[in-house]
Amino acid sequence: MTFTIAGEKKEYEEGITLKELIEKEQIDNPDYVTVTINDEFIDKETFADTRIKEGDAVEFLYFMGGGAN
Repeated sequence: MTFTIAGEKKEYEEGITLKELIEKEQIDNPDYVTVTINDEFIDKETFADTRIKEGDAVEFLYFMGGGAN
């Protein structure tokens, strides 16, 4: 099965969950990552149940805080 991660086509076994994908991709700080699939935000509580499908576009996002001087 082929889908896109951060703009790069990847192949994984059919039925892979978002939680499994995060582990296989060795995502830094998985507790702090926000994920979109096809531009829709996915709740962290559903990562283990969310299955990636053929042709999906997955993005891993980290929100950075900043401050004013």
